Amino acid sequence: MSELTLLVLQLGFLLLLWAFIFSIVYALRSDLFGQRVRKLQPESAAAAPSPAAAFPAAAPVAAAAATAPVSRPTTPPAGDGPLRLVITSGQKAGTEFPLGRDEITIGRSSDSAIIIRDDYTSTHHARMMLWNGQWMLQDLDSTNGTFLNGARVTVPVQIPLGATIKVGATTFELRR
Repeated sequence: MSELTLLVLQLGFLLLLWAFIFSIVYALRSDLFGQRVRKLQPESAAAAPSPAAAFPAAAPVAAAAATAPVSRPTTPPAGDGPLRLVITSGQKAGTEFPLGRDEITIGRSSDSAIIIRDDYTSTHHARMMLWNGQWMLQDLDSTNGTFLNGARVTVPVQIPLGATIKVGATTFELRR
């Protein structure tokens, strides 16, 4: 081989190596810090909205919706079922969210229905959905996992009334 050919091969491998390094750094940054958010809404204790106003209807997460089974409830929630989701520990302890028929996404992303900003919560961490009148919990391939009564959630599971849901450093309960 000529020296020119070897030089071109060396430069090609060097470029390939740098492309690989940049892709790893980008993936790590995305895992650690989440996706970039264009505008953060200030959270002020003095001007905090009511829990009902702070809980918009959850929009389906496009990436998770592609992998998750799609099902819509055909029956309303049971009369003796949960009516609210209460944060029992974490940054927003004591906050209550009324439960409707829409699915609830939990994560650091600004498009989540419940936004939790801590180091242990993924951008799109978990979702709760109403299925055949029962609330189900699904982990959205989060880094640190989603837990129901201390057990890691790997497939969608039914959430019993009063069960402890742990997402990052925050815990929730479904209550009447």
